[in-house]
Amino acid sequence: MTGTNTNDNTQSTNMTGEELSKQRFPQQAQNAPGTTAAMTPEPDHGESSWKGLNRLEGKRALITGGDSGIGRATAVAFAREGAHVAISYLPSEIEDAQRTREIIDIGGKGECKIFETDIRDEAKARKLVDDAAEALGGLDILVNDAGTQQGRRPQGFADLKGEEMRNIFATNLLGTFYVTQQALNHLNAGSSIINVTSIQAYDPSANLVDYAATKAALTNFTANLAQQLGPRGIRVNAVAPGPIWTPLITSTMPADKVEDFGKNTPLGRAGQPSELAGAMVFLANNVEASFVSGTVLAVTGGEPIF
Repeated sequence: MTGTNTNDNTQSTNMTGEELSKQRFPQQAQNAPGTTAAMTPEPDHGESSWKGLNRLEGKRALITGGDSGIGRATAVAFAREGAHVAISYLPSEIEDAQRTREIIDIGGKGECKIFETDIRDEAKARKLVDDAAEALGGLDILVNDAGTQQGRRPQGFADLKGEEMRNIFATNLLGTFYVTQQALNHLNAGSSIINVTSIQAYDPSANLVDYAATKAALTNFTANLAQQLGPRGIRVNAVAPGPIWTPLITSTMPADKVEDFGKNTPLGRAGQPSELAGAMVFLANNVEASFVSGTVLAVTGGEPIF
């Protein structure tokens, strides 16, 4: 369900597996959190290829970090499936957020609202949820995608600073907690919560001790919430991406490591954000996934999570 983007710089996931496996990303780096336009090639978010089947018609979804990468691909797919979406973004990500809204306005069946915020701030995180619910007329789906990492540490753990650890936990874990807890004021039976964890929760890279720890915590957070919210009819699941070509990579990975990004997967390549969208749509809808809760769906190119 993915394919060629109208942007000439975008890699097409309509390429064969052999062609994709031969891809090499040029060395590149940008400042965090990074932007889509600064990437070569630009990622494929399914802009011109996702064909909706009305699986989320009339649903209302909040996607944190929905301006780029996995969040943008999710927002595009949800809108093509008939959902009305709200996305959050950091001030430096305004251009990406506006572009996501434009893509949805052009090809989506639902509308897109954008909200600038920083979910590390509890008051702002909770206000985001209430503002999104008001703008959409309610809330049925929450996707906790906002996250950050820091991989440019020549000496690994010795270079890890306390402030970096606090920042990554504040974004990836505490921010998710604030948003999710506030969303419970709006979600009802039949609603769905989807957390974005990572292959790092199961097979952590030595240099990502803080990031991997937050993703492992989110895995347990997902299992705990599924048990607590099941009696309310709210399903809670997670998606665990492997190496996916997003601004997070070019803004946090050493430039000389980018060329071979994703080559160590069994499929021999990195994934595109659009290749996560199917998992998100599946978990969000109450037809195919009506009895699915408390699970983690791996989209890792073959790397196991068990």
